[in-house]
Amino acid sequence: MAFYVYILKCSDGSYYTGHTDNLEARLEGHNRGEVSGHTFSRRPVSLVFSDQFFTREEAFQRERQIKGWSRAKKEALIEGSWKTLVQLSRGRKDRT
Repeated sequence: MAFYVYILKCSDGSYYTGHTDNLEARLEGHNRGEVSGHTFSRRPVSLVFSDQFFTREEAFQRERQIKGWSRAKKEALIEGSWKTLVQLSRGRKDRT
């Protein structure tokens, strides 16, 4: 069984990060309003990023990591801009 971490873009432009073992069903659940919380009043949502893991724990740990990131860092991940992601991961004084 595979597990996924995912990022949704909400109708208000905000991002939501979660994890699941059924990505398609979870996306549909968010859009039908079956998932309470952040996305409920910000529908429709669209999937902008996902990554696959072998265990639920790995996916959950990655979700927690991404949730702690800035919007700019999340957008670099979504865009696949590894150079920007690395730069944003450095401390402010190291970003030269």
